Amino acid sequence: MRGFPSFPGSRPEPPGRGRRPRPGRRLPAPVEPPAPLDEPEIPLRAPGPGGHGPSARRRDRRGRGIRGPLLPPSAPANRTRAERFDDVVVDVVERVERTWAKQLRGTEFAVEDVPPSDPAPWEQGAVPLGRCFPAESGQPARVVVYRRPVEARALDAEDLEDLVRDVVVEQVAHLLARSPEEIDPRYGGDV
Repeated sequence: MRGFPSFPGSRPEPPGRGRRPRPGRRLPAPVEPPAPLDEPEIPLRAPGPGGHGPSARRRDRRGRGIRGPLLPPSAPANRTRAERFDDVVVDVVERVERTWAKQLRGTEFAVEDVPPSDPAPWEQGAVPLGRCFPAESGQPARVVVYRRPVEARALDAEDLEDLVRDVVVEQVAHLLARSPEEIDPRYGGDV
């Protein structure tokens, strides 16, 4: 290039071609590449399974720190499966208690992951989805729903809600010595 500064790594142009400066206009000064930044040294890990020496850490490779949670803890999508199941049980129990509040006063409702390993004599051959414990010796009546067996039988979220409703209705009916259809007319009965 004639009379023009060349940039490192630029290709020379053939003579007679290229930009010509207009009168009164200045070309920008050549830009020097920035000086390399002092990057923190990334610690090396122990040799991998192949034994080929230490390998660099894959995390934090751009100096930004270890990743944090993608969603804040208060976001609905951040709830665990167990927490969502608890919400379904609470909704069903509230619907049943609206009608049977007087009879269910003092009754406790609970969710457990799995039933105990010692089944009741009448539960032989099947995994219980829920149990009811009548009030005795100062203990209030309790209805327990077992989360894992119920989730294993449900096909989707809508089916899970129907199944939880049927389990709670059956246990409340057993506790109050009534038929499940009396407790909830929408009772499916196919549990």
